[in-house]
Amino acid sequence: MDSQTSQSSQASQSPHTFQVDLRGLVDLLSHHLYSSPRVYLRELLQNAVDAITARRAEQPDAPARVRLYAEGGTLRVEDSGVGLTEADVHNLLATIGRSSKRADPGGIQEARSEFLGQFGIGLLACFVVAERIRVVSRSARTPDAPPVEWTAADDGSYTVRTLPDSARTEPGTTVHLVARPGAGEWLTEERVLALARDFGSLLPYDVRVGDEAVTDLPAPWNRPYPSPATRRVALQRHCHDLFGFTPLDSIDLDVPLAGIRGVAYVLPSSVSPAQRASHRVHLKGMLLTERAEQLLPDWAFFVRCVLDTDSLRPTASRESLYEDETLAAVREALGERIRSWLTGLAAGDPERLAAFLSVHHLGVKSLARHDKEMLRTMLPWLPFETTDGQLSLEEFAQRHPVVHFTRTVEEYRQVAPIASAQGVGVVNGGYTYDSELIEALPSVRPGTVVSELDADTVTAHLDSVDPAEELALAAFLGAARAKLDPLGCDVVLRAFHPLSVPALHLDDRAARHEQARAEAEEQADDLWAGILGSLRGSAPRARLVLNHLNPLIRRISSLEDRELIGTATESLYGQALLMAQRPLRPADSALLNRAFIGLLEWATHSDPTEPTEDGRR
Repeated sequence: MDSQTSQSSQASQSPHTFQVDLRGLVDLLSHHLYSSPRVYLRELLQNAVDAITARRAEQPDAPARVRLYAEGGTLRVEDSGVGLTEADVHNLLATIGRSSKRADPGGIQEARSEFLGQFGIGLLACFVVAERIRVVSRSARTPDAPPVEWTAADDGSYTVRTLPDSARTEPGTTVHLVARPGAGEWLTEERVLALARDFGSLLPYDVRVGDEAVTDLPAPWNRPYPSPATRRVALQRHCHDLFGFTPLDSIDLDVPLAGIRGVAYVLPSSVSPAQRASHRVHLKGMLLTERAEQLLPDWAFFVRCVLDTDSLRPTASRESLYEDETLAAVREALGERIRSWLTGLAAGDPERLAAFLSVHHLGVKSLARHDKEMLRTMLPWLPFETTDGQLSLEEFAQRHPVVHFTRTVEEYRQVAPIASAQGVGVVNGGYTYDSELIEALPSVRPGTVVSELDADTVTAHLDSVDPAEELALAAFLGAARAKLDPLGCDVVLRAFHPLSVPALHLDDRAARHEQARAEAEEQADDLWAGILGSLRGSAPRARLVLNHLNPLIRRISSLEDRELIGTATESLYGQALLMAQRPLRPADSALLNRAFIGLLEWATHSDPTEPTEDGRR
């Protein structure tokens, strides 16, 4: 019994072979692995290039030709590469997933161990556009072996046979494709030529579609030019042809240790830092992807790159880069090249730097946040909005002993006019990265004092009113405070310049948070109202600062009608909000409308003391 159980257990553990549905696999390739059927041509070119490279490893003088001929829904690709024997065909083409690059001492696999393509899986990709593939090959390693033919259909069937010597006299491989229904456009001569030029313009061998040359070597960034100006113009033309824009400048990306050579083009218009830049990457001359997003540091969103490398690792689809330590090192090295370019502009070409910063200052600020040396270099150039106009932090710090700043644009708009009139310089730190850079200023400029400017600081800089005068206006101030109390706003009296500003609305983030909490509590059900009520803070409330030096305020403060005082106070409150460019809440909009109508009613009476129809004066 135990013996039978043991035998049964061993039988159940015996290995089985997967059955592959080729049509299903082709559907998987076309809809999930590859982004477009266009990659079939890249796979054909890659197989041809790898075969030539393998042959030249042993025969350096061997011809290096790839020829493509498209006609009537068929495509023929000929190469002068190492070729295949019948054994190679059975080994490499009949087993899906078998790589011709795996180690096999003394065989073709060893010769091609460092190449990009995988002959079997690459040829399989052709079924995305073809219903039948025919391969005729003759081996350069075994010249006495006859040519061999491998023919496969997209249903998974294939045949292998040897051919007479006359079928192919020279070593190499010819691949014949017959288009599948609906895919004929991919095998037209025009489309094949466009794809071949896109994928293979930097390939190191002679590649042609018919009589049209595909390769264009040396690469534009490697060519000799009569002068730097001529080179700049040539690269601008290359960028326009490749990316569709004329760059502000070009940056050489030469990293020999990583086997990288290329160029980064600086965008002529600003882009969002959140927008992922797409770059063109060639791997050993073959275009790998035009949408490489992880090639550069996030801060370098203002450039588009095109480069050739022999060190980066492709993903399974060979349409993007594999995230590994090598890519991380390359990303850091390329970022350093862009950083060096910026430093060079700052040192020797301030006009070009100014033109660049006028468009891309956000990217440089992003870099300077984490790089003290870059912040120190860019300090005289990076623009900031200040009460003295557009200035660099260096210029502003030279003018003011204390660098005051606000954390939001709203706060800056509230305090800027008044602070400027009081001789207090303020920097708007509300834009992206600005407050972080301002706070980092003392680290690169020792002795600089940086201080955040809030409502209390501004109020402290305003002159107090004589206590006797303020006491005389106690009734007026009491009526004004009672009117604005439901809005969470206090009323204070100060004397400040400019005289033309009758009132100033001041608050801070804590006050705004408390205001938002109170509004949410009013609209919440009992449960949430209780929770929000428990979160009530002791933050200072917003305040409406009335300017005692303003003639209008003096006239309003002399009024005795409490209702008219309330209407005037609401009007001043609304006008102060508008001056600060604050977004209006529904309650604020209702207040403005009510105050406007009230003032119109009051103004249209010839005698303000005469009773109205409803009995009011």
